[in-house]
Amino acid sequence: MITQLIDVLSWMLLLSGCFCALISAIGLLRMPDMFTRMHAAGVGDTLAAILIFAGLILQAGFSLLAVKLLLILFFLLFTSPTACHALAKAAIAGGEKPLVDGPRQ
Repeated sequence: MITQLIDVLSWMLLLSGCFCALISAIGLLRMPDMFTRMHAAGVGDTLAAILIFAGLILQAGFSLLAVKLLLILFFLLFTSPTACHALAKAAIAGGEKPLVDGPRQ
């Protein structure tokens, strides 16, 4: 009974993580400028990674594999926002300006 509950919870986390990744990809295509695209990618992919790795950790159980997945998740949680921040600073230094009044017509 408990194993079935863990399997259902794990699959719910995996599917919701895939849904967040899909929404993030759609945001990359639909957003008007580079900064809003980076926001959609950074936030959406981080949430998707958390959900997917949580589902995988539940599937792995209490093992060394779960510890390795947790370490990979922590690495992603530190590097993804840092990379988005560095990319935004490089774009601003290169002369890219964010949209202020909304999308251009």
